[in-house]
Amino acid sequence: MDLSTKYNGLKIKNPIIVGSSGLTNTVEKNKKLAENNAGAIVIKSLFEEQIMNEAYSDMKNNAEMYAEAFDYITNYSKEKSLEEYLKVIEGTKKAVDIPVIASINCTTASSWTKFGKKIQEAGADALELNISNLPTDIDRKSADYEKVYFDIVGSISKEISIPLSLKLNFYSAGLSNLIRTLDWTQKVKSFILFNRFYSPDLDIDKLKITSSNYFSNEGDYTRTLRWTALMFGNVEAELIASTGIHSGESVIKQILAGANAVQVVSAIYKNGPEHIGIMLKEIEDWMQKKNFKTIDDFKGKLSYDSVENPTAFERIQFMKYYGGIE
Repeated sequence: MDLSTKYNGLKIKNPIIVGSSGLTNTVEKNKKLAENNAGAIVIKSLFEEQIMNEAYSDMKNNAEMYAEAFDYITNYSKEKSLEEYLKVIEGTKKAVDIPVIASINCTTASSWTKFGKKIQEAGADALELNISNLPTDIDRKSADYEKVYFDIVGSISKEISIPLSLKLNFYSAGLSNLIRTLDWTQKVKSFILFNRFYSPDLDIDKLKITSSNYFSNEGDYTRTLRWTALMFGNVEAELIASTGIHSGESVIKQILAGANAVQVVSAIYKNGPEHIGIMLKEIEDWMQKKNFKTIDDFKGKLSYDSVENPTAFERIQFMKYYGGIE
């Protein structure tokens, strides 16, 4: 079976990309992932605040409220300098024979974008922008939030020539139009659907805010599946699926919906790098059973434009269950 596909215009040997995480923050870890047949690696993200070498003033003024976030940014910045980040890119490029993607978690188009040149010079094959843009300000319109994407993409594109991928969230009043309009800029080579936010929870015994599960669950892939199927064929850029992908079966589903490749993190945390090989074997076995020789043979085969009843991807009411409709 030929499992090769494209990621940011780069040929990769299979569709399993290890996403930005603690799994990819050292050269040794990345060598281990490559030895276990990862298709590509996304280096653990730098934060915009780290590059700017400052924490937000409101965190300083509200140390108790933002203590965890403030401590993370300041302490992590001390432990992991920008020079060390570049060394991880350089070292990984020398140690592996698969694409190495840098990653920056950002919210504004400030002067941090100039650091993109150093990332490119360090040898990164592409740059992923993880834009964390939660629309919580009641006085800002949807268009104001969406403008941030264009500002950031425009700014960083002036600094680099390597391919650019954009990891989006699903908080947009017109998500499909936003993706298509970003695609029209011709500066984004791939859209990654979707980034996984920190989610709060409540401790009812201690009466305090806590964090919810760090890892995704196997059923979490369905939101991405819907939007991948809806967008396939409507954009020139590649679609990369992320979140809740724990098995070869879920990889197959995302490709059938139209994804070029997938990003996997939680499944590797839970099962180790060896799980990549298990997932690949499941994909190969299925392809052999269905007589598919390449990824392109079945990519998008069950996308919105390819199925008999495409409205199934758009419907959000539970008519089948509430109305008895089969």
